[in-house]
Amino acid sequence: MSVFFDACRGVPTPYTPIWLNRQAGRYMPEYHRVKGTTPSLEFFKNPELAAKVTLDAQRILNVDAAIMFADLLPMLEPMGFELHYEAGVGPVFANPIKTIDDVERVRVIPATEGVGYISQTVQNILQDLPKTIALIGFAGAPFTLASYVLEGKGSRDFQQTKTFMYSHPDAWRKLLDKLTQAIGDYVELQIEAGVQAVQIFDSWVGTLARTDYETYVAPHTKTLMQRLAGHVPIIYFAVGNSHLLESMQATGPDFLALDWRVDLKASWDHLGTPAIQGNLDPLVLCAEPEVIKSQARAILDSVNGRAGHIFNLGHGIVPQTPVDHVRCLVDFVHNYTG
Repeated sequence: MSVFFDACRGVPTPYTPIWLNRQAGRYMPEYHRVKGTTPSLEFFKNPELAAKVTLDAQRILNVDAAIMFADLLPMLEPMGFELHYEAGVGPVFANPIKTIDDVERVRVIPATEGVGYISQTVQNILQDLPKTIALIGFAGAPFTLASYVLEGKGSRDFQQTKTFMYSHPDAWRKLLDKLTQAIGDYVELQIEAGVQAVQIFDSWVGTLARTDYETYVAPHTKTLMQRLAGHVPIIYFAVGNSHLLESMQATGPDFLALDWRVDLKASWDHLGTPAIQGNLDPLVLCAEPEVIKSQARAILDSVNGRAGHIFNLGHGIVPQTPVDHVRCLVDFVHNYTG
């Protein structure tokens, strides 16, 4: 069994396990060599290439878990959304939801038909992943995926999303019901293929007030968590969400992953979960190694070796990050004894 999996259950481990959001990504030269000129959407859907960058990142960094290389959004294609990736912009949907009638056209089909390639990606990774290293699957949460298909791309204020949510509550519920069903099927496909934990990314939910989260979002997230409960550890992650921690935990994940804006120990004590994940500011990795060590030491000292701490960043590695700085962090966490 992996130290990561033990930490998920709050079991003492010989050292603090660590893995990193976006540990396979654009900051790594090996990633670019594998991707080459392959378009992003095709890259995400290619089980051989996706497995290769997943395994490369784990091997190069020596982290305690690999996370399946994929993206949150391609699972929306079989639901009827036209997705492409624009340089300098990111993911863009050509046919976002604009009206109540648009919700009716959203399809839910079995994951084996719509995104069956994910199963092969997982199997390819597991074929070469060391047995002591856990494999994490993931998916976007209902609110975050709804935001993308309503905005058509990333947003600063989520005007389209909030306007639709407030103005058309019945259509909003129908949209999130469909997304929740599709996400559950997608994650179950990953679990059946062999992932040993799952992280649910609610990237944009921090934009909501607590009452709005509990009214418009939490019931759907809870339905998803109940469907997935008991199979593998479920981690729930968001950013800018310090006001939502209690409400998010109440939806039923095994534990939360925290961003860098909150005190990890105080939040963990308050939530009372067996494990917690986080929460170094990812931009610390752009600073000098001694700064990286100092910032990591502060987090590690705050929990004083408490069982159940999984070290991670409070968001993803940024493209400007030196690979050596990431390795410095991993080595420091593994070897730190307080």
